[in-house]
Amino acid sequence: MNSDANVNADLPVLGAAEPPPGVAVAPEAPTRARQPLVTLHWPLLLGLVGAATALLALLLSGFLWQKLSSIQEQLARQSADTGAQSVEARSTAKMALELARESAARVAVYDARLSEITLQRSQLEELMQSLSRSRDENLVVDIESAIRLAQQQAQLTGSVEPLLAALKTADQRVTRAAQPRLTSLQRAIRRDIDRIKSAVVSDTPDLLIKLDELVRLADELVLANAVAPVSATGSIKRQSLETLPTWWQRSLQVVMTEARSLVRLSRIEQPEAALLSPEQSFFLRENLKLKLLNARLGLLARQLESARADLVAAHQTLDKYFNTTSRKTQTAVALLQHLQNQMKALELPRVDETLAALATAAAGR
Repeated sequence: MNSDANVNADLPVLGAAEPPPGVAVAPEAPTRARQPLVTLHWPLLLGLVGAATALLALLLSGFLWQKLSSIQEQLARQSADTGAQSVEARSTAKMALELARESAARVAVYDARLSEITLQRSQLEELMQSLSRSRDENLVVDIESAIRLAQQQAQLTGSVEPLLAALKTADQRVTRAAQPRLTSLQRAIRRDIDRIKSAVVSDTPDLLIKLDELVRLADELVLANAVAPVSATGSIKRQSLETLPTWWQRSLQVVMTEARSLVRLSRIEQPEAALLSPEQSFFLRENLKLKLLNARLGLLARQLESARADLVAAHQTLDKYFNTTSRKTQTAVALLQHLQNQMKALELPRVDETLAALATAAAGR
């Protein structure tokens, strides 16, 4: 009983609160009397502290469990989202892989087509260059053949007009072609055109007309050994006889005139002309005509050296066998000299520079 009373008496003391500051505290009881009370209530205090700690731990555990649950839910949601994203990424990656494969296939096809187009382009360029070269070669061959044909025509006709027309046509064709490699050819053609325009060429038809006139005049030429005609002197003497008063005087004058005409004197420089017979004179005239006709044929055939030689021979024949004091002979000699002078200018200008440029262009240098 006393012990319980002491415990009950000491309980308020142990559970009492500390006095506030400023309040006087009564002196404690002697330590020897209170020490048994503290020793007796220590297990209870430890139990309370353990219960409080357990309660606090339980509260903390509940709080941690709740937080862990929320973290698990968040992790679960993130894991689900990550899984969905990974599935979507896989599908996207698969689609990207398929697209990459398709793109690679298309790129391969495009590369094949590009290589094919490049090959076709190179072949087309080679074909165009070949066509351009063949066109230039054909142009050069056509121009050369046209110029050579015009040169032959000019030599046959004795006129520079065909050659000049061919050169002008060639100049126009080269200008239309507009090829730099044909520039030297164009310059050569223009120089030949200027040279032909400035050249002096005799008129072949005029020469032919003069040769025909000489051929007609050959029958009227007087030979060196021919007897002088009496027609003019006879008319004069007839008039003088009519002036005589008597008939016997007229008869005597006629007899004297006829006697004087029996012998005629003339000067012949060449002895061959004096020995010509009437039959030979005919062949001499025909020979002169043949020489003139040969000169005419040589002029038409553009055999100028042969034509000149025939004209020289005809001139020598006139000087040797015909009367040079006769008016018709002098006319024939003057015509021959004029023909010889004009035939010196019959040489047609050549187009060697153009032909050389054509040969260079055809060789591709």
